[in-house]
Amino acid sequence: MPSHLFADRPSPQPPERDTVDALITQTRRLRGGVDAVRRDALVDDDAHGRWQRALCDLAVHHLDDLGTHLDQLKEGLPEAGPDDEDQEEDEQPGFEADALLPGSLLSRVGSAEWNLLTDEVNWSEELFQIFGRTPESGAMSLDELPSMVFAEDQGLLTAMVTDCLVDGKPIDGEFRIVRTDGRVRTLHMMGEPVLDTDGCTASMWAVLRDVSELRRSQRAVRESRDSLQRQRHIAQTEHRLAVELQEAVLPPWRGSLRLPQGNPAALDIAAHYLPAATSALIGGDWYDALELPDGRSLLTVGDLTGHGVTATGAMAMLLGALRGMAVAGIRPGDLMSHLNQLLDHSVQPALGSAVCCQYDPATRVLSWAQAGHPAPVLFRDGTGRALTPPDGVLLGATSGAGYGQAEVQLRPGDLLVLHTDGLTRRGTSDESGCRRLLELAGRLETVRTAQDGVRMVVEEFGETDREDDACVLVARIGS
Repeated sequence: MPSHLFADRPSPQPPERDTVDALITQTRRLRGGVDAVRRDALVDDDAHGRWQRALCDLAVHHLDDLGTHLDQLKEGLPEAGPDDEDQEEDEQPGFEADALLPGSLLSRVGSAEWNLLTDEVNWSEELFQIFGRTPESGAMSLDELPSMVFAEDQGLLTAMVTDCLVDGKPIDGEFRIVRTDGRVRTLHMMGEPVLDTDGCTASMWAVLRDVSELRRSQRAVRESRDSLQRQRHIAQTEHRLAVELQEAVLPPWRGSLRLPQGNPAALDIAAHYLPAATSALIGGDWYDALELPDGRSLLTVGDLTGHGVTATGAMAMLLGALRGMAVAGIRPGDLMSHLNQLLDHSVQPALGSAVCCQYDPATRVLSWAQAGHPAPVLFRDGTGRALTPPDGVLLGATSGAGYGQAEVQLRPGDLLVLHTDGLTRRGTSDESGCRRLLELAGRLETVRTAQDGVRMVVEEFGETDREDDACVLVARIGS
């Protein structure tokens, strides 16, 4: 089975939990068996016994690692935390990478014994292969060994050997060598001193294992883990910024808003933002309402393509421009043309849809324009209908596009619903959603405030499995 540690090989599907439990049980049983063999090897203190004991130590070491990683596999991918970057460099992601090298485990493990009394050196055939030396060239003494070791690791090797020969400490460490063919390898060395009858160090034996591929695999896993954590951190930061930016840009009012103030024909306005089921999908939807200097009221909703900080930032720019042009007295049709030009020349091009309405309380006339957006829905006398839209393409789609403007005479008690397409869209079509909205006519006829109307719409469309975020704005015409 190909290793999961390399990106150029197909990744197997994660095993079922029962399968992992079975592997954990088998690993524990195998570790117990190897540990028993290791205890038996402690009886013999000759070279063969030490060789067996060293191999058993290696096997137990890696079986412990395997048990740890199977436990991690059972628990699932850990959440990224601030302490994850402080993991020790000697973490063991697993030893499956050993299977990547040709040959058995024994072909990558060699033994050596250096006799301090006779200066005799004995290397196993496998150790010659590990160092890339021929048996004819002879085994290397402890004084010659550092000549093949990385300069940065020579001090470590010298310290391990000195501690073993002088203080009788076991050897357990790693260093890098440059083979005679120029290849760089990482070796793990385990050994101990051999004492004579007087308790003095007579020789030193060691088992050396080529762990180059294992360390390379560990680095690849650490780099992948670190990359995943960085991506998570970036995504979390972007999501937080998008939420903060959206909250800062959208109108701060809650509940109902009356525009213009003190006018009996004023609009009773309420709005609501419906997030997507996936919290990361903060988009560029907006709603807004404000009183204009000439006494009219502005109502608008819209949506920009994309999600995250980019879409929210573009929405903030577009909504700010829309407010400024509306306050300057620009009518809805011309306003849409200017917004289209703004998006068309933006550094970060985007597509957007919008509807912009201006309501004159003196005449109760609603003037409006749209850019590829769902038309406002008018509810009157227990029925609902979408207003006939004037011409208008998506913002940013075509340079120099023209936008029409329509007018509709409103009556006291009329209810106007503006929404982004995420409200009614389900799957690839929003036809069923539009029908559901129109079917609310009978219930909406009974509401006395815009806030009640918003609450009713949200109850109908606020599904937990929403694929996209949405905005809805309800305006009730005063008497």
